[in-house]
Amino acid sequence: MILKLLTATFTILFLNATLFAQQPEDQLEYFFKDEDVASFDDRIPTPQEFLGYELGSHHTRHDQIVAYFRKLGELSDRAEFREIGQTYGHRKLIILKVTSPENHANLDEIRQAHLQAISPGNNAPDLDRPAINYLGYGVHGNETSSSETAMLTAFYLVAGEGDPVDRYLQQGVFIIDPVMNPDGRDRHTHWANMHKGDPPVADPLDREHNEAWPGGRTNHYWFDLNRDWLPIVHPESQARVDLMHRWMPNVATDFHEMGTTSTYFFEPTKPEGSWNPTLPEELYTDFTLRFAEYWAEYLDEIGSLYFTKEIFDNTYPGYGSTYPNFMGGLGLVFEQASARGHVQENQWGDLTFEFAIRNHLRTSLGTIQAAIEEREYMHDYQRRFFESALEEASDFETEAYVFGDPHDEARNREFLDLLINHRLEVYELDESVEVDGTAFNPENAWLVPVEQEQFRLVRSIFETTTEFADSVFYDASTWTMSLAYGLPNADYSSGRWSDLPKGDRMTEAPEPPEQQDLPVSNYAYLLDWSDYYAPKAMYHLMEQGVLVQSLFRPTTIETHDGERAYSRGSVMVPVQPQDHSPEKLHELVLQAAQKAGVEFQATSTGYAADGVDLGSRDVPVLEKPNAFTVVGSGIAANAAGQLWHLLDTKVNMPITKVDRQNYSRISLEDYDVAVFVSGNYGFLSENEIEELQRWIRNGGTLITIGSAAQWAVRNELTSDIHVVGDENDNQEEEPEIPARVDFEKARDIFGAQRIGGIILEADLDITHPLGFGYQARQLPVWRSHTTFYHPSENPYSTVAQYSESPLLSGYISDENLQAVSETASVLVDQTGSGRVILMADNPIFRGYWYGTNKLLLNAIFFGQHINVPAAP
Repeated sequence: MILKLLTATFTILFLNATLFAQQPEDQLEYFFKDEDVASFDDRIPTPQEFLGYELGSHHTRHDQIVAYFRKLGELSDRAEFREIGQTYGHRKLIILKVTSPENHANLDEIRQAHLQAISPGNNAPDLDRPAINYLGYGVHGNETSSSETAMLTAFYLVAGEGDPVDRYLQQGVFIIDPVMNPDGRDRHTHWANMHKGDPPVADPLDREHNEAWPGGRTNHYWFDLNRDWLPIVHPESQARVDLMHRWMPNVATDFHEMGTTSTYFFEPTKPEGSWNPTLPEELYTDFTLRFAEYWAEYLDEIGSLYFTKEIFDNTYPGYGSTYPNFMGGLGLVFEQASARGHVQENQWGDLTFEFAIRNHLRTSLGTIQAAIEEREYMHDYQRRFFESALEEASDFETEAYVFGDPHDEARNREFLDLLINHRLEVYELDESVEVDGTAFNPENAWLVPVEQEQFRLVRSIFETTTEFADSVFYDASTWTMSLAYGLPNADYSSGRWSDLPKGDRMTEAPEPPEQQDLPVSNYAYLLDWSDYYAPKAMYHLMEQGVLVQSLFRPTTIETHDGERAYSRGSVMVPVQPQDHSPEKLHELVLQAAQKAGVEFQATSTGYAADGVDLGSRDVPVLEKPNAFTVVGSGIAANAAGQLWHLLDTKVNMPITKVDRQNYSRISLEDYDVAVFVSGNYGFLSENEIEELQRWIRNGGTLITIGSAAQWAVRNELTSDIHVVGDENDNQEEEPEIPARVDFEKARDIFGAQRIGGIILEADLDITHPLGFGYQARQLPVWRSHTTFYHPSENPYSTVAQYSESPLLSGYISDENLQAVSETASVLVDQTGSGRVILMADNPIFRGYWYGTNKLLLNAIFFGQHINVPAAP
């Protein structure tokens, strides 16, 4: 097969230059070949007839695609239109289920039979049953040819007559998901259409081909949805993962675009090193290769260039092309060179939008044919996939994973929700256990046995890995979700599987607590800061004009619920100083509790049984933060979106997003907190940097994350902090002259020295305001860069420092592991009355790092009260 692919690649070179620019006289003749279909039902409108323009001549809005799919569902007994969710932007998430009318009459029975057949606990399955196929398009909104292709694929299956379409529909169920990212698609569609020339302009410098920041790739909050299948942070992914588990498809596609100077990519991906080692090798050495021959044939027929076995990988379970692999299916990625508009020049001539659509259509049709002709193999593989999962689990060293935080019910709920949405078996812990000195108790801990059909997904969520077949990664090298959530967890083995201390199976996460019997207090209300959603409750009170204080030292005090201990950072709402009556204040506290899902306690005394009294100077009044961040060209859109998403969805707190073009209009005195995420801040003039320094000296809090922290140090916004290896780093050693290396090894060697995404252990000062709410000093931290910071010259200012042997999970070279050891992760630099907070690593990575994003919230709420003592 490899020889066949190589031969095809060279023999079609001379054809491709003309094909890239070819303009069709008849759309259907251009997109479909005679052997694809006998005829089309003229009662079903083509996309061109429905839209009023030829596909490829205009970018189709999401609502128009929805309307077309709805029309297909109305006109044909082969199709069923279904809404499965809604985006943040209130755009519909839709699917079209296409199969024969006979299958439609028994569609749920077909689904149930499929689920039963792949479960090892049932009788040997009938392999002669319909193949379940998920055809997904357009997860990246500015890779637009895919969703145009989805309309043609749907038309083909709904309107096609005779063989082979009739056979496909009898032997398959096709779930077409035409637009996986509607919000991003509409951003790019609007851009491309409003800048389209007549005639079109192919020059790559034309504005049409260079969309403005943040572009259409991402969703409403600027997240890459093709990394969200495992975290399932967003509604688009939540709806799609639910769909996956309802149907457990045999094959699932994920259509993309890449750079204009490329050709076309289909799997197999880069051999071995890009394979996920928890999955059967058969997936890569047999299953995928069966399909590859069909795609090669379909592209060879039209002379399109393509490549395989390069660049892309299959390791991270959170891609649209890898998550289905953990369901026993075949997940597939396709990449088409992008016109990023309607036509763009490249080395072969003019790459047209129509050509990109046609290539994706060809591999869509190839997938459909392969899925039907290989359906018995796919059914057999999927059954064996789950059988082998149970066999591997029985020999696995760990019998179960136990987890739970006795201090934070909210994070427990969020993690339970993640596990249950992935359909993992999770059980209540029915007796107390202790693992490596950590106690887990039934009231706030749970058990996940490894001996379950989803064993491989369980491993992916809990297992830490530090050994790899390759040292170059397309994305992250680790994704241990239990570490990301920052929950106490451990590998558990009882010695006998039958003795696992599991109680009832969890089918849904517990509901947030309802505030019960909170009396009207004449003194104060208290809320422990350990609860993840305490900031949301506190901000709600601030918004209502309530005076709020915080315990900067712990206390134990008598409440209406008995004597309780409160950690640093806990919220104290005094009654006497308020502008509200005691009854109104009580009402507002109840509102905050309900809104955030937390529980307050009332106290009638300020006298502590242990720790500080409520009138102590260590219980300062907090001001409602007024924060801004900088966005726009040069700023990392993902990082800015993660900040925006965190404050919107976890705190319900607004943050002003100032475009860099408007930075000169900022009156810094109107704000007390500025958050600079990773990006290039070179646009700030010397005067603007000096103004920022004055604002900090006068009490402002500048929070810098990632590369913004490095920018702050190099622009002398800090005085006691130094980047390892910078020109002002007096601790730098004389560099060694590297040995000579062959050029062809450069990519692999350079890639091996990257830190593409690992999890390290840091020691956190939990007495520092940035560490409030944390109970343990050991903190898992996400890192994805090679900039290292010396600990501060001020001994009180290094809030989090990597341990001597910090690697918890992921790939890092020996050189970088030595370099990062005992360097700083979080620092604070006092400047006058203000401070610069430097977070070397992103605490809000991809929206699911619950374990570290409280660091950022602490910086926002408590930063104004961080006054670092001078070094002794």
